[in-house]
Amino acid sequence: MAVDADGRGGRLQDLHADGTAAGEVRPVDDLAGAIAEREAADQPRWVWAATAEVYPALLRSGVRVARCHDLELTEALLMGHAGWWGSPKALPAARARLRGLPVPADPPPRVAEPPGHAQGALFETAAAPPGPYGFDVLEAVGEVYRDQLRRVGETEHPGRFRMLVAAESAGALVGAEMGHAGLPWRADLHDQLLRELLGAPQPVGPPRRLAELTAEINAAFGARGLHPDSPAEVVRAFARSGVDIPNTRAWVLRRVEHPAVKPLLEYKELYRIWTAHGWSWCDAWVIDGRFRPEYVPGGVVSGRWATRGGGALQVPKAVRRAVVADPGWTFVVADAGQLEPRVLAAISGDRRLAAAAAAGDLYAALAADSFDGDRAKAKIALLGAMYGQTGGAAIPALAVLRKSYPTAFEFVEQAARVGEAGGLVRSWLGRTCPPSSGAWRDAGLDPPEETGTAEPQGGATGRARGRFTRNFVVQATAAEWALVLLATLRTALAGTRAEMVLFVHDEVVVHCPAEQAGEVVAAVHRCAEQAGRLLFGDTTVRFPLDVSVVGAYADAK
Repeated sequence: MAVDADGRGGRLQDLHADGTAAGEVRPVDDLAGAIAEREAADQPRWVWAATAEVYPALLRSGVRVARCHDLELTEALLMGHAGWWGSPKALPAARARLRGLPVPADPPPRVAEPPGHAQGALFETAAAPPGPYGFDVLEAVGEVYRDQLRRVGETEHPGRFRMLVAAESAGALVGAEMGHAGLPWRADLHDQLLRELLGAPQPVGPPRRLAELTAEINAAFGARGLHPDSPAEVVRAFARSGVDIPNTRAWVLRRVEHPAVKPLLEYKELYRIWTAHGWSWCDAWVIDGRFRPEYVPGGVVSGRWATRGGGALQVPKAVRRAVVADPGWTFVVADAGQLEPRVLAAISGDRRLAAAAAAGDLYAALAADSFDGDRAKAKIALLGAMYGQTGGAAIPALAVLRKSYPTAFEFVEQAARVGEAGGLVRSWLGRTCPPSSGAWRDAGLDPPEETGTAEPQGGATGRARGRFTRNFVVQATAAEWALVLLATLRTALAGTRAEMVLFVHDEVVVHCPAEQAGEVVAAVHRCAEQAGRLLFGDTTVRFPLDVSVVGAYADAK
């Protein structure tokens, strides 16, 4: 069913499976009501320009849909697959390419506004649809959809790519629903923990604890007026003390012997909390007991999610104490442990590594199999192979890994060689790495810092790009597994009161009535198994989840 949203109304048209028209165009004055009526009848797959333009408004009207095809997200996947990562992907661009017309640039990303700033009308919030296109939108939707179906069928593995497209579109629905539901957040507890960490807020300037640490840091350097939040000033202060450091990252500072290090590390942590999740953040983003960020599915090169405003993917552990379930409700927190190494075992076809990945603790199984019981050494070897860490303690460990698991080792080595040569590598389902031109950077995306992956800097080639591509094939496939988990879990929870409220890379948080927790836990485990089967078929690799049932997010293990 093709959709053209226009204010409160719009137009609908039935489509055949191949995308051709199956009925007349039907104008509707109440788009949400018309979609709700058809959804209740047969749950069609809704085909629209972009989920972010249509679905949030439907959710505010109380309408949920089971399936959709997001043309914009699919166009991005297909253009990446063709080696044109970062090309314009919105409906006007896709239509222009198809017709051989000049391709317009996509509109600039919106600046996210906190929920308190949004308007109340159906299509007047930050996710409002664009203005008039200058062409028949419904005609373009059908035209682009048919072309995308054709192009998907021409990929190397059409079945896998269809799954990727379906999962990406389902992820867009999940992201909109999570933003709509919101993460339960206690503003009073947030204020209490901020006061415990920082002291009371001040009318002007930083809170008391930051002021105290600033004084300690200045005293340690024998300085006056040094601003600890200025990396350049801190580097110069260390240099005057005879200590040369390249930057002020925490791991660099921890290697330094100097009395300023301890207060400086504490200052950096507290300053980040104050500026990113302090009182101003809570006032802006927590409305009626809910934190409602805007998720951007596929917002990172590897397919991982990003957020637009609110910093939902970087909530510090100290602040998580404010994330408390509603009375009578609880959180089910599911975290996929050792996901990327298990994905490597599945996609590489290394039978010996897959046998180890059938165990509960993959690193322990590797240690018992090939590393004389040394779990730490086994972990260093496997992570070193995936991330290109080839120096120091990794050298002898990698030698063992290469000998014992040659198929897996060669898999990432081949991805690195292709990347070094400037070629493209793909995930299991077909997401394609960016070309070495640095187009990913021009799109304003940030690399996932927690992985340590060296993504290519603008124009970088050679070994740096090889380190990126060797991990891309694993990390992007892990993101696909997590996306399929989300899609299957969404279906499993449909019709219940449970709601997914947070998704961070390999972790999903479900908010549900306490009496439903056991049912949700079983569904989470079942969907994890199903995601593995859907992606990799009959494999011995297991994808276990660490699941906690807790009243506060900070208590999850």
